[in-house]
Amino acid sequence: MQDNAYESEKSAPFNAVVIVGLGLIGASLAAALRKAWHQMYLLGVDVDGRACVLAKERGWVNEACRPDDALFTEFLANKADLVVLATPVAAVDDYMHMLAEANYEGVLTDTVSTKSHMIEAANSILPNPSIYIPGHPMAGSEKAGVDAARSDLYEGINWILCPDENTDPDAFQQLHELICGMNARVVSLPREDHDNAVAIVSHVPHMVASALMQLALAHVDESRSLMRLAAGGFKDTTRVAAGSPALWCGIAFDNADALANGLAEMTDILANLRSALVDGDKVGFTRMLACASDARRELPAAWVPGSDRLVEVRIPMVNRTGVVAEVTTIASSVGCNIQSIEIDHVSEGNAVLSLVLTDEGDIGQMSYKLVSAGYSVSFSPLSPKEHSHVE
Repeated sequence: MQDNAYESEKSAPFNAVVIVGLGLIGASLAAALRKAWHQMYLLGVDVDGRACVLAKERGWVNEACRPDDALFTEFLANKADLVVLATPVAAVDDYMHMLAEANYEGVLTDTVSTKSHMIEAANSILPNPSIYIPGHPMAGSEKAGVDAARSDLYEGINWILCPDENTDPDAFQQLHELICGMNARVVSLPREDHDNAVAIVSHVPHMVASALMQLALAHVDESRSLMRLAAGGFKDTTRVAAGSPALWCGIAFDNADALANGLAEMTDILANLRSALVDGDKVGFTRMLACASDARRELPAAWVPGSDRLVEVRIPMVNRTGVVAEVTTIASSVGCNIQSIEIDHVSEGNAVLSLVLTDEGDIGQMSYKLVSAGYSVSFSPLSPKEHSHVE
């Protein structure tokens, strides 16, 4: 293998990327990265030899191997500048030990849907835990495996990143650019908030979908005529229930406390609906339905960032750690989408964080929160022609 095989386009945020796990999520990531940056060098790693063969045959990776192959170790030690763990959480510790033994010094992220164990493992296993930036793409399918992978899986989705005060701002900038390059958007969350948040918007809904299918099955006769009556709404609501039981059992127990609390809240909501129905309280029943209806209508149908009203935010980073984590989290909390991030290193100890925002969210509230947090902030309109990332 020639060294120049690892060279990538200048615009690519990383040159040599390892994707560990070539199931739906990992193989789709490889396909999306290949689509966005054709010359980026990609190594796929999986315990399933067939997944390795298919990923290479489809052109998603340059090479693929099993984790015990010397190629993996050599790549970690000498070539890789980004590793993405797209495995079940049970496999994470072994791979982090491999990274530690190979003295891997690049950026590490993941696609695992829970973060508590990931963070504990990084802190206890990695020589330098700050290389780890927790990640979680809010995407998936009821289908699984490399056969279900597709290059557009991440287009328009939210991709959670959880930087903290130890995160290297330049590493976060690179990862942000990588994700946005696949037409996804980055949402920053504090690490301690991640598992509770995804329990409500992802894990509880899956359990509710499963419960609805169990309810329907309890009323199915031998001819299964009830299932033939299931309309589009029922099918849409229960689609995710077709997901892998083993995978979702693992996710549920990895996030058991947050999921249990979310299910308890859901039980209370259903109990309130039942009580209003039994008591004949049409006003209260209608009020609960209206509250849900109004909230649902406020959800955007799709992410379509405006390019005609871009705003640049410039924030000095002098003598303050954790700026990227704090600023991006504030932006996400008020619904502002960061189109791109740049860090202008004025001198060895001084830098300016420059964010380009689309026309989403409450920029005024973002400004207020940044100033309240002690930042010196300047906002200025930016023409799309001034910003190379906007077409």
